[in-house]
Amino acid sequence: MKILETYQNYYFIGIGGIGMSALARYFNASGKKVLGYDKTNTKLTTQLMKEGIDIVFEDLIDERITSLQKENTLVIYTPAIKTLGIWDYFNENQFEVLKRAKVLGLITENTNCIAVAGTHGKTTTSTLVSHLCKEANLPFSCFLGGISENFRSNFLYNGTEYSVVEADEYDRSFLNLSPDWAVVTSTDADHLDIYGDKSHIEEGFRQFAALVPDDKQLFVRKGLDVGRAHKTYAVNEEADYYSDNLRMDHDKIYFDFHTPSETVKDFVWEIPGIHNVENATAALAILHNLGVDFETLKKAIANFKGIKRRYTKHIYPNGKIYIDDYAHHPTEINAVVSSVRTFYPDKKLLVVFQPHLFSRTRDFADGFAESLSKSDELILLDIYPARELQENFEGITSDWLLEKVNLDKKEKSDLSGAFEKIKEKEFDILLTVGAGNIDTLYDPITEWIEKL
Repeated sequence: MKILETYQNYYFIGIGGIGMSALARYFNASGKKVLGYDKTNTKLTTQLMKEGIDIVFEDLIDERITSLQKENTLVIYTPAIKTLGIWDYFNENQFEVLKRAKVLGLITENTNCIAVAGTHGKTTTSTLVSHLCKEANLPFSCFLGGISENFRSNFLYNGTEYSVVEADEYDRSFLNLSPDWAVVTSTDADHLDIYGDKSHIEEGFRQFAALVPDDKQLFVRKGLDVGRAHKTYAVNEEADYYSDNLRMDHDKIYFDFHTPSETVKDFVWEIPGIHNVENATAALAILHNLGVDFETLKKAIANFKGIKRRYTKHIYPNGKIYIDDYAHHPTEINAVVSSVRTFYPDKKLLVVFQPHLFSRTRDFADGFAESLSKSDELILLDIYPARELQENFEGITSDWLLEKVNLDKKEKSDLSGAFEKIKEKEFDILLTVGAGNIDTLYDPITEWIEKL
């Protein structure tokens, strides 16, 4: 394959995906011609088009495609794409066609790569590492799985010496990377359609950890086994790097950070949840080892605004609270609900949840039922299928899952009827959770609660 930079044109099949769009933005920022296809127009694709990227939403072989030459065009695709005429055209005409993960891996080969992996926590941690790099003015580019509230993108270009990458375990994509530094936040069972069982996903993370050349540049949450020597981090227990003395004052969280040789008191930020302090601990450990001073890191932590759809919280003058979160695994839902219960123990919680994938719903049904039962009232949406077909998962439905939930006040809804159901409910806190298209409820909900 030719060197990436020698191509003039980059065509993305599935350009609207969060990982694909970051890559598209990278090549666009590098002055290349970027174009692509996606089946749906979203806020993200609209923004990409505003940035000068040419996107189509129909599977047609038009002049924009036929004018491309295989000698100077690289085609990049996501595994979510199964059948597509555009895909067939590029293959039949012998264009260079590569998976997104492979291309990202090639980019990391030529940078000092900081890769953040984990079944939970990787988006927040990698976004925070990127934010700290930006505040310290390090020469870096980042490729994230969420939209940073600080720079309103999943990509930022501030140089090429470092790359910050969210290392995705799905389809073993993270094994394509060349990490010089790495974080492993969690290795819980997930993506069992790929790995089969928990032991195999743990083996995948061990293979990822083995890619890091130096034990001192691998940071692993204390208690996880990655099969090699590493530095540990934790919250409220001693580790190589740890945070403790957590306390809350006027919606701000304070904590102390410990390195092997010193303690730095009174970091402060507005991101709730013990799990997020844990993510901050990993990010601080990395940046401290890159030589960034604690004064800079304190300021950067204090002005970190978080990630869209990661505990995005609105507090209204009428007393209502609305929280939107991407949680789509029982562990993640537990973390979000626990944070709500910790800070607002006496408020009535209405949860609206959209399961993501039939396979994940099947594999973790009991866990979902247990975590959802911690709400006061539940509206359960239809399962978002993504790349899967209902016909391959007979009997795995939201009605089936709802029966397992131990709540008096619970009901099922399709997405189109969910907003009207929400408006009929009494609640103090509304929590919408899920990784599919439940985010389409966000704007109507915020506008409605504002007017109450």
